[in-house]
Amino acid sequence: MNTRKKTEDLCRPLEIEDFTPQSAVFASPPKWHIAHTTWFFEEMILKKYVSNYKPFDDSFGYLFNSYYNSLGDRIERGHRGLITRPNIETVFEYRAYVDKAMTALLNMSESEAIKKLTILGVHHEQQHQELLLTDLKYTFSKNPINPKYVETNLVEDTYIHSGWVDVNEGIYEIGHATDNFAFDNELGRHRVFSEPFQISKSLVTNGDYIDFINDGGYENSKYWLDDGWHWLLENKIKHPLYWKQKNDQWHHYTLSGIASIKEEAILAHISFYEATAFANWSKCRLPTEFEWEIASSQLDWGRRWEWTNSAYLPYPNFKIAEGAVGEYNGKFMINQMVLRGASVATAKQHSRNTYRNFFTPNTQWQFSGIRLAK
Repeated sequence: MNTRKKTEDLCRPLEIEDFTPQSAVFASPPKWHIAHTTWFFEEMILKKYVSNYKPFDDSFGYLFNSYYNSLGDRIERGHRGLITRPNIETVFEYRAYVDKAMTALLNMSESEAIKKLTILGVHHEQQHQELLLTDLKYTFSKNPINPKYVETNLVEDTYIHSGWVDVNEGIYEIGHATDNFAFDNELGRHRVFSEPFQISKSLVTNGDYIDFINDGGYENSKYWLDDGWHWLLENKIKHPLYWKQKNDQWHHYTLSGIASIKEEAILAHISFYEATAFANWSKCRLPTEFEWEIASSQLDWGRRWEWTNSAYLPYPNFKIAEGAVGEYNGKFMINQMVLRGASVATAKQHSRNTYRNFFTPNTQWQFSGIRLAK
């Protein structure tokens, strides 16, 4: 219940009008996140394991399904902001209704299957807590008065590290290996051979990236992947998301409003395309996800999701689970790049060095950053 309460705590600074708008196809409204994380428990557990269970509202299975084709039809992703009804009060009643039913079920059941699905649902909700913040930030950034969500700027953190970690060539084991929870895409522990490499102890800072901009980084195609260069030109990208220049000074939108950019703070909201271009400009490269995991015990990580140069693909022996749970990761293993670590917006107890996050290479709205390798 702590995780369920945390989601509601994240909503306390919001006004009623904040719960519904959808500013982009990829950014879901807070109301939808609140309902979808509840839908998971009702759809995946209660409907299956509670005899004569009466759903809170028969239409919610359609409204708040995300991408589970095996569970029926759903509204288009870009239409989630059109769900003005049910209102937010009804959605919170839905949460309370499902929480009560889940508590009763867990108190009377010793089923291992129910326990595993409940744990999966908790981790699923933690994912959506971070998405709630990143989506809300994107929506607020489109508001001309630059509203504040909280008073504390989440991205003013700085590093005290410098230098490089040297890693010898060798055969290393990759993937989750304990009995603790992990998503299925982390399983299939296997060996990889690595050539010797170096990986930076620090993440790229705003000041580092400003040097790239000032040196014409966004005007010189030689630093960019061809796909990234077309993305840059088509979308007229000239700087990281949320950045704007005023009177020759860089500012950015934060969850605490507009702020001047601190050059010593860690860079955030960067796409894979931009990360690769910066690495090329720096005469370095991005680490692979395997290099990142090999070196992770020697790194201070967890402030930004760190882009790797690895495509999101299944590990050896990966098997798609039966039923709707199998859709959770398996069908997305194409056209995505892997990010490792965690961010300042990641829920506590939701990070581990085997965690494989993944997004399309043009993604900027997550709290993503750059760590170099060579």
